[in-house]
Amino acid sequence: MYYWTNELWRLAYLVIGLGVLGWLFGEPGWGLAAGLGLYVYLHLRHLRALYVWLTQHPHDTPPVGAGVWGDLFDRLYKYQKTQRQSQARLRDIIRRVQDSCEAMRDAVVMLDRHGDLEWWNSAATQMLGFQTPHDRGQHITNFLRDPRFVAYFNARDYREPLTLASPIRDDMTLQYQVTLFGDNERLVMARDISRLHRLEEMRRDFVANVSHELRTPLTVLTGYLETYLDQADQLPSRWQRGLGQMQEQTQRMQNLVEDLLLLSKLETDQTRDDPSPLDMATLLENIRDDAANLCAGSHEIVLDIHTDHCLLGDEGEMRSAVSNLVFNAVRYTPAGSTVTLRWKAWKEGAAVEVEDDGDGIDPVHLPRLTERFYRVDKGRSAANGGTGLGLAIVKHVLLRHDAHLDIDSHPGRGALFRCVFPATRVRAAPEERRAVGHG
Repeated sequence: MYYWTNELWRLAYLVIGLGVLGWLFGEPGWGLAAGLGLYVYLHLRHLRALYVWLTQHPHDTPPVGAGVWGDLFDRLYKYQKTQRQSQARLRDIIRRVQDSCEAMRDAVVMLDRHGDLEWWNSAATQMLGFQTPHDRGQHITNFLRDPRFVAYFNARDYREPLTLASPIRDDMTLQYQVTLFGDNERLVMARDISRLHRLEEMRRDFVANVSHELRTPLTVLTGYLETYLDQADQLPSRWQRGLGQMQEQTQRMQNLVEDLLLLSKLETDQTRDDPSPLDMATLLENIRDDAANLCAGSHEIVLDIHTDHCLLGDEGEMRSAVSNLVFNAVRYTPAGSTVTLRWKAWKEGAAVEVEDDGDGIDPVHLPRLTERFYRVDKGRSAANGGTGLGLAIVKHVLLRHDAHLDIDSHPGRGALFRCVFPATRVRAAPEERRAVGHG
């Protein structure tokens, strides 16, 4: 306010002084006009200096000014200096971020809100084939044209990474992870997992081959054991007991081999037939009957159908997945428990639920339940004949049906396993089925 007060006094001095001078000469009006004119001239002169500085020499020191103009020039210069320092710091941060990204072995690609390429590191050039500056401003799907990547990119659901071959090298397998930030901008990272992919293929091949090789000797052993057991009454009692245990363990090994072969098929078989609409009420009814036979009346098996919608999928795979959930509920809950098998609408799609009122599972185990051979209680699992592969099979079947498994359980409050299917997998029931209805 100091400079502004001085400016008002300067205006008063000019107008009053020249006004008095004009009054002495008998022209007070011309004196006032001269004072105002001189004041406007001084302002226009400073304004022109400001304009020339901002338009022609913005990086030079500001012009010299008097009064409020001098203070204004000083403030503009200080602001300009602060902005330059801030810009220098930001440029330094950006440079360090780019340098650190350049040092990464993973490909890093920055996209604008439209999905166009803005910046990428040298690893992206080697893995994805982007060329600077020719490809800048192009949409990323112009280069990564695999339909699976396009669908993944447009779905905007990046909770899980996507694994695909490199667009420029067939021998390189990349894992893509997309992150949203800012104003719908995206950061795409691609990691070379070729070695891990080959190791995983070797593991799957090894398991499949060993399982196939075990099937033949187990079949031979089973055949001979059945033959001997047919004549068990002619053998000593200790031989009968030993043969019975051998048959039991052989059957357990056969179940394990069958589950390993099924899991290997689910992992390696990429060919999928066109999904057909499944009558879920009938399918779940059959599974309910199988579970009732398994428990032999020790459990109550309840079927609860809330919708008549069909599910698009493979009947054999879905039967295997749901049966594993129901049979697990029967095996690992005490006698007298109730197991509910439910088919209902869920959010935009539908869900199959298997719920029991048994002992429940500690939440610490839930994240690992779908791992191969993971057991909450190894003693009970072995006693019940479980292979430890059932939930792994369920997980892979659901992945092949664009679905996922939710598990909710607490000790003493039972367990709920929910297979959630998207709307793309759910279809309305035919008219004739609606007319009949399902109970």
